[in-house]
Amino acid sequence: MDSDGTQDARGTHATPVPRPAVPPEAPAMPPRPTRAPGTGARPDSSAFLTWLRAPRPEAQPGVWRLGHVPRPDEEPERIPTRQLLSGALIAFLVGWLIWSLLWNGYLGGWWVLPLELFTPDSWRENNDRVGNAILWYSYYTLIALVIMVGVGRLGRWGEIWRRFGPPAWSRAAPAPERPPAPEQDPASWPALRAAGAADAAERLAAEARSGLMRDVDYARLTRAWQGVRSGRHNLATFSGAVLKDGAAACLHPSGERDVPARVARHDLVSGQVRLGTTADDPRNPYAYRGTGLGLGPDLLGTSLLAVGPAGSGKTATVVRPLTESLCLHALAGRAAVVVVGAAGAGLGPEDAFDVVVRIGNPDSVYDLDLYGGTGDPDEAAAVLAEALVGDLADPHPGSDSRRSTTVLAQLLGPFRAVHQRFPSVAELRQLLDGAPGALGALRTALEGSGQEGLLRELDARERQLGHPGDVAAVLADRVALLDRPAFAGFFDTSGQSRPFSLKALDHPVRVRIDLPARGHAEASRMLARLVLAQFTASIAVREDRSLFACLVLDDATGVVTPEAVRGIQRLRSGNAGAVLTLRSLDDVPRPLRGPLLGSAGCRMALAGVTPWDGQDFAEVWGKEWTEARDVTDRQIIAETPAGKAVHALRRVITGKAPTARAVTVRQVERERWSASELAHGVPPGHAVLSLTSVNGEHAPPLLVDLRG
Repeated sequence: MDSDGTQDARGTHATPVPRPAVPPEAPAMPPRPTRAPGTGARPDSSAFLTWLRAPRPEAQPGVWRLGHVPRPDEEPERIPTRQLLSGALIAFLVGWLIWSLLWNGYLGGWWVLPLELFTPDSWRENNDRVGNAILWYSYYTLIALVIMVGVGRLGRWGEIWRRFGPPAWSRAAPAPERPPAPEQDPASWPALRAAGAADAAERLAAEARSGLMRDVDYARLTRAWQGVRSGRHNLATFSGAVLKDGAAACLHPSGERDVPARVARHDLVSGQVRLGTTADDPRNPYAYRGTGLGLGPDLLGTSLLAVGPAGSGKTATVVRPLTESLCLHALAGRAAVVVVGAAGAGLGPEDAFDVVVRIGNPDSVYDLDLYGGTGDPDEAAAVLAEALVGDLADPHPGSDSRRSTTVLAQLLGPFRAVHQRFPSVAELRQLLDGAPGALGALRTALEGSGQEGLLRELDARERQLGHPGDVAAVLADRVALLDRPAFAGFFDTSGQSRPFSLKALDHPVRVRIDLPARGHAEASRMLARLVLAQFTASIAVREDRSLFACLVLDDATGVVTPEAVRGIQRLRSGNAGAVLTLRSLDDVPRPLRGPLLGSAGCRMALAGVTPWDGQDFAEVWGKEWTEARDVTDRQIIAETPAGKAVHALRRVITGKAPTARAVTVRQVERERWSASELAHGVPPGHAVLSLTSVNGEHAPPLLVDLRG
């Protein structure tokens, strides 16, 4: 068994995932990992086993679960250390004073009255000195204990013991590691043993103990085993593959078992990647303060929108770690990822991807399918119209996108019926321009094939040429942006190149598309809209929805259109999501900013956003009820000569007049984060992030340190 089932029928797919031209040369024995994710460097396999056995308790959305220790739901009242110690010392001195007064008899003899009432007189006679001494000293000890308990509670000695005593030492000292029971040890693969595959479980356990298994191997084999349990795969085939290849069984089609040069911490058991640390800030909920921030498919399935100026760290601290995590998930057979960005944007090394499309670079091995791999002219027309004029359309009903779709369908349908393919960029430009030679040749070919219905489409197109409201000229101008010498050889429809189609998202494929931003900014934005439109269209019709699919757009400037917003809203139901970054919300048409923020379940405002961008985030995050405390200091006026003298002495000592403080507490409704706080109160390297999971769980806006 060479796959986890998501790519078993690869040869029958319209656009199968491309394999390497030459299989990668693998060593006879996989290299031994020197460090497991999330753990320190240890010899042999101890790092991997420690990582695998680490606790991952259920937590709130966004909490890094690996080794997480849940905090109380409410913040306990914590007394400052100086106040705590001074109060304990004063309480001790008070207790010592009381004991001294009792011992020396300054308080009279009333304190021995209980002893006289509850003990016989014979016990206190001097003829039994030993018994008398024991009685009195026992009573003294009881009185001392009563005083100590009283002053101890008054001085909070118990809190000092918990904060600085042995309980604090035991929390700081790491507990000795004990191997779990075999039936609870994930490294022993108890599920395989229970299903009757004891030999396969023993082989995998031996690989884990010997250090030959990696985190990607564990995730990939777990995914394959889930396919066996669901009935998609055969148990005997799975066991045979494991007994043959061990931890290297069920490999990804690329043959890779890891990505080169990881830049982030990953936990493939919980599916999270760590982006930073939630700041210990009063504006964050107490349960989140100081915890790690981890994102996974459960959160990316609602899509993520990150807004921040250039240099705020969108690519380095957000896009790159998320891309790396999705590539690891793809190697484990869990996800398919498409990353779109400018050439040289630092989205990851080429070795981390199966397909790298470098548009405008003659050395690119792969091409981009302009029509998304579909054979339906209407579907191709809708996707292409979105790419060409989506940013020009009115964001209200009745826009030009529908007319553009109609115009393209009138040409694509007849051309495909005649040539069994869609037109190239140059041919499409001629047809949209209404060149007599191109339209005449197409009509002649249609008449010879007896396609009367398609002739009516062509007749309608010719009647509309040159009429007011005809958008063909606009479409031709947009297509001309791709009909440039820099793109010669790209978008080929004759079958001479290796076009990549987003129809391949049924497989765990890793794709990177480099856009020619330098000198072709408008064409790059148009191609980004094309990829987004093809992605949303392919998600709606793909077969295997158990595979998480994600599109990462490093710069979504000019990409957000009304149809794009609707497409992003539909991704969640198809087990897919999108990650979009913007320098400013000004790059989005004003009527679409609210719908865009509403369609993204995860919203991030990085340090340096403008106040008007902050206002949009503040509105979408809403308000909350909070407790407001108003403190008023009122000067105390003394009326007696003694009081005036005391006040004068106090003023000389402190330099301030005696005052009385009045505190008023009330409930008010305030913005979670105001526009001013987002614009000026977020430190460099930080961001404010709200989260929503695919299950509907929410996390309020959190101040996060992306450098941690």
